Amino acid sequence: MYKTKFISTGRAFPEKRITNEDLAKTVDTSDVWIQERTGIKARHVVDISKGESNSVLAYRASKNALQNAGLYPQDIDFILYATFTQDHPIPTNGCVLQEMLGAKRVGALDISAACSGFVYGVGLADALIRAGIYKHILLVGSDVLSPYTNWKDRGTCILFGDGAGAALLGRASESEESQIYSTHLYSDGSLKDFFTLQAGGSSLPLSHAVLDQNLHFMQMKGREIFKVAVRMLCDCAVEALEKNGFTIQDLDWLIPHQANLRIIEAVAKRLRFPMEKVIVNIEEYGNTSAATVPTALDEAVELKKIKRGDLVLMDVFGAGLTYGSALLRW
Repeated sequence: MYKTKFISTGRAFPEKRITNEDLAKTVDTSDVWIQERTGIKARHVVDISKGESNSVLAYRASKNALQNAGLYPQDIDFILYATFTQDHPIPTNGCVLQEMLGAKRVGALDISAACSGFVYGVGLADALIRAGIYKHILLVGSDVLSPYTNWKDRGTCILFGDGAGAALLGRASESEESQIYSTHLYSDGSLKDFFTLQAGGSSLPLSHAVLDQNLHFMQMKGREIFKVAVRMLCDCAVEALEKNGFTIQDLDWLIPHQANLRIIEAVAKRLRFPMEKVIVNIEEYGNTSAATVPTALDEAVELKKIKRGDLVLMDVFGAGLTYGSALLRW
C-alpha cells in the first residue's frame, strides 16, 4: 500500500472584519468580557452583496494550495469538501468547486461532520490514496457561519466567523519521511443536543413560525460542550500517539479545533504539552468550524513554524457530536 502525505496547503478569509468593540455596539458585551471567556478578538464574515460565499472562499484557498504545490486543477483526481454550510442544499459544494476550478472528470464529495469535517476528510483521503485509487486529492474545510449566527445573542455571536482552508494530499515515496500515520474518527449522537441548527432541513423546513422562533440560527450549550470537548480531545490525542509508538514528548506541534482558547489551554494542561507548541489562530478568526484546522496549519507552514519532518497532531470535535484526530509527519 502507498503512504499518504500533505503536499501543500492554502487558506482564504473574507475581508470584512468584526472586532469585539464592533459587537459591543449592538449586544451587551465588551472586548474584555469576550477575550476572558474565549480568547477571541475578531472574526471575518462574508459580504454576500459582493458575491462572497462558502464556495468562493474554498476556491481561493484551493488555488493557493495548488500554487504552493506547483500543481494544476487537471492534476486533481478527487475533491473532498468538508462543510455544513453549503451554498445550497443542492448542488453540493464539491461540484460547485469542481466547476470553478475547471477540474475535469473528477469525483466530488461533501462531508458533513461540522467542525470535525476536515480531519474526517483526512481519514477518507488517506484511505483512498493508500489503496492506490487516487494520486492527488484536494481536501477543503470551508464554512460560512455568519448567516446562521444570531447577532443579537451574545452567547453565540462572539464565537463564530467565516473561512476556508485547503490541502493537497498525495502519494509519498518510500524514501520520504512525510506521511499520515493514522486517523481516529468517532461520534456520539447521544450528545446531539449540545450544538444544533434545528431548522432548514426536511424534518423542520423553513417557515414564518420557524423564523419567528429563531430556529434557523445555531444554538449551543457551552458549558456542557466545554467539559466533553476537553475529554474527547485528550482521549483522541493519547490514542493517536500510543497507536504509533509515540509519547507526548515526541510531538512537535498540536493543532486543535479552534472553538475556545480556554478549551485549548485545558487540553494542553491535561496532556502536559507546552502552549508555545500549540498552533492557535482563534484570536483573529474565531471558530470557523471545518476551516479552523486547515487555516491554522497553513498559517503555521507559511510562518515556517511547522517544517518538513515535524510530528503534527490534528485534534478536533464538533456538532453531532463528532470528534477525532490525525497524526502525521509533515
